[in-house]
Amino acid sequence: MTRMERTGLTRRALLSRAVAAGALSVTGAGFIAAPDAAWALEVSVISEHEMATLLQMARDIYPHDRVADQFYALAVKGYDAEDKQAMVAEGVAALDAAAKTAGHSDYASMGWEEDRVKILQGMEDAPFFQTVRGGLVTGLYNQKEVWPLFGYEGESFSKGGYINRGFDDINWL
Repeated sequence: MTRMERTGLTRRALLSRAVAAGALSVTGAGFIAAPDAAWALEVSVISEHEMATLLQMARDIYPHDRVADQFYALAVKGYDAEDKQAMVAEGVAALDAAAKTAGHSDYASMGWEEDRVKILQGMEDAPFFQTVRGGLVTGLYNQKEVWPLFGYEGESFSKGGYINRGFDDINWL
């Protein structure tokens, strides 16, 4: 049984959903790409559906409109591993089951962020949620390319510290 048969989602269905949502496209076996082809992500252990769900989950947990999907993809890429496969499969199945209860086909295709956040709030004590949320803290925010989006210039020790680099330029007091 292939990964796609396990999830009940065909490549064509995933592609049509992702393209309709403007989020992702599947361009080959185990390959997810952005609609503008600026980035792509290959999955080898988990399914494309599971990775797409993790991407949506990451965006819902730490929503930043100015942060591109490629950074979220890098943050969750570590879950495409043998030792995390069962946890991801069970967690995504739980998200999809909750989405079906709410009248949707699956979590990743739910149109409203508010509806997805309600599902996440219902499972925030689950080990799957806590593992993904905790991993996103470092996986997302330790990417140097993301720092300028938040106004963070990085560590200051190698540049002589903050004392002569804006330590006292507080203009909001």
